[in-house]
Amino acid sequence: MVFDGILVAILVGYLRKGSLKGFAYLSFRAGWIFPLLLVIEVLIFSFQSTYAWIGKLSAPLFMLIYIVGLTFLWLNRKMNIGIMILFIGVLLNFIVMALNGGRMPVSLEAANILDPAYAEAIKNGLYGKHAVLTDRTALWFLGDVIPITEPYPKDQVISIGDIIMNIGIFIFIQRVMVKTKHPATLIQTPAPQKGT
Repeated sequence: MVFDGILVAILVGYLRKGSLKGFAYLSFRAGWIFPLLLVIEVLIFSFQSTYAWIGKLSAPLFMLIYIVGLTFLWLNRKMNIGIMILFIGVLLNFIVMALNGGRMPVSLEAANILDPAYAEAIKNGLYGKHAVLTDRTALWFLGDVIPITEPYPKDQVISIGDIIMNIGIFIFIQRVMVKTKHPATLIQTPAPQKGT
């Protein structure tokens, strides 16, 4: 849902006559962390079913990714209020996963609303980042318990943390696209001199 939120935020930014130029002037602290985490997560998803040792280590690896990601967001929290809201959403997801073996609990009832095959895949452990929500699940209400169906174009189950994350992303992108004063716009044209 995060990628959906980014696309919607950019579209709204354009509708508000904003520009992507603001992203060129962003300067993150420890900015190398985000692309590195993205690559690692993609690699885990790609190979956890192929190599058993990656599958076994996927839960602690995901926890490590969350910890480093939270650190990155905290370091940059003063840049934009959207980042702090994003931090809160990620933190909520991290807490519920940390308390449940490094997996995001998923409601089978909600998953069945979307697609019984998806629910069956979760039960069979085909989604390494997820686990079935049970009576023993700690803080179950922070898990993936909210089904999204039509008219939304892509059926999925999300968490409260996901919603807060997308609000943070939306605000962040709006402020960058619409609110940011780019250096180029601060260059003043010299006033015409008299007699010219």
